[in-house]
Formats: sequence, structure tokens, C-alpha cells
Amino acid sequence: MSKSANGNGKANGSVGGGPTPEMPEGWGVDNGTGVLKDVLLGKPDHFGWRPISHIAKRTFANLEQYGIRYDAQLAQKQHREMVEIYEHCGVRVHYLEADEGLPCSVYARDSSAMTPWGALVCSIQTPYRRRDYAVVQEFYRKAGIPIWNWATAGHFEGGDFDILEPGVVLMGYCGERSEEEGARQVAKWVEKEGWEAYVAPIPAAFVHMDALVVMVAPKTAVVCLEALEDYVIDFLKAKQIKFIDVSYRDCVRLGCNVVALGKDRILSMATNKNLNEKLKALGFEVFAPDVSMFQYGGGGVHCMSHELKREAA
Repeated sequence: MSKSANGNGKANGSVGGGPTPEMPEGWGVDNGTGVLKDVLLGKPDHFGWRPISHIAKRTFANLEQYGIRYDAQLAQKQHREMVEIYEHCGVRVHYLEADEGLPCSVYARDSSAMTPWGALVCSIQTPYRRRDYAVVQEFYRKAGIPIWNWATAGHFEGGDFDILEPGVVLMGYCGERSEEEGARQVAKWVEKEGWEAYVAPIPAAFVHMDALVVMVAPKTAVVCLEALEDYVIDFLKAKQIKFIDVSYRDCVRLGCNVVALGKDRILSMATNKNLNEKLKALGFEVFAPDVSMFQYGGGGVHCMSHELKREAA
């Protein structure tokens, strides 16, 4: 049974959108830690900094103090380095087409979410990103991947769809991006498929749940305990999930925003010095490229990466 943040077990949202589509063999995601086979990225051709979140707004407010400016050539170089890591790890890379009217679609996590039943096309609240659905639905059409549902009740974004393990999804909303109404609509659809969905509010400074909780191995997650409500921590403990804690200070700089590649390999970022050392001490192989141009713009490697296919956990 799916639960809301108060743990009362009531239904989350409205009735879902019709029968479940049949997934083509091999596509789909039912976990966040199995070997990553295919990933969807946005092309950075038209990328530029926009005030899309608290993280990006902080950058604009501190440009002089940080001593930085947006560098398009550096952004292209950093993106290529991330792609090379994926390819080195055997991950097939797919792309959303670049659109000059969508400067932030490089953060491919948010415009959709992959499920075992097909793609969820999301509804993004930020003005610069409201039309991102146009390029993502075109990708799914060309790839022959069915669309499971379209988020329509309020706004809901893929960074708030967090599969903890087969059968369990943790979902968040901060109001400024995903909204409670949108999260509960999607949670209801998840419940109709027989999965459990747990919905909880998060502080707006973190934008999405994937800045607070990301699975890195079965039953193991990087988390920001200081920013999660006690009842959310209790929910994770009840699922027997072990925590690799990341400080509040690091998390507001996207310190939890990493990608599990499977087989104890993690795509992290150069700025995550504390977390990277913790992961290495636990036996993980850590890839940590510099993606600062994208971090300053409001998203890390998890924000830029949308899983299309994983092996079973």
C-alpha cells in the first residue's frame, strides 16, 4: 500500500491514465542500483545559466565573490568527459535533441522518469523548462518506448521520482518545482501497479529528492540526514536501508547528486571530496569529473542523467 508522508496509508492522488503499456523487451527501470545499460542525456549545445532553482540563483547572487563566469567551451568539454566515463563503463548514451528555446534541457532527469511500465512524461514548473516535454516525448516516440503516463495534476519532475528498490518509490515535492498535487497523482498510478509510493515534502533549497536521497547499492543510500524529516528517515530505516550521510553544507551544493553505475561503481563529481573519500573507503570505484559549469547552473550528474535501462538489482 502506498503511504503519504504522515504514514496514514491513504491513497495518493487521482486515478491513473488507462491500461499499462507493454514495454519493449530490455527497456525499463525497476531499481536504482543494478548495472546501468542505457542513459539519456541532454545535448549542451544551447545550455546557459538560468535562474531555475535556489542553487542557480545562489550562483547569480555570488558571481563576483565566486570569481566565475559561464564558459560555453568549458561546459562542452566537461559534458564530453562525463559521456566518456559512461562509455568507458559500458553504458550506451542516448540524447535529447538540442533546442535553442530550451537552454536547460541538459538536465534530462526532470522532464521524464523511467519505470518498469514505460516512461512518465513530467510537467516542469520553471518557465525556462516548461516545454522540455516536447523533446523528451519525441525521443520516446522515435525510440519506440511507450509512455506510461503524463503528469497533469499540478507539476511533477523526474528528480522527485526515486526508486529505492523493486516495489518501492520515494517521492518528494518542494512546491517551487514539483507540487504535492502532482506527486500524489503519480503516486496513485504507482500504487495501481502494485508498488508502494511514499510522498514527502522537502526544503526548496534542495530542489528535488535526488539531492537528498540516492541509492548507490542495494539497501545503501547517500542521504542528507540533516535535511530529511524524522518520519522519512524512519521510513528508510524500516526498509533496512543503510545510510552514507552527507552534510547539509555539502548537500546544498549537490553533494548527494551521484549516479550508481552498478557493480559498486559510482559517477560522482570532483567537488564531492568528502563523499568520494567515504565511498572509496567502503570499496566503491568512484569516477569524479569536473562538471562545475552544470553545478553552478543548478544540477549535478544525477540531474543530467536519466536511466533508460538497468539490470535487475
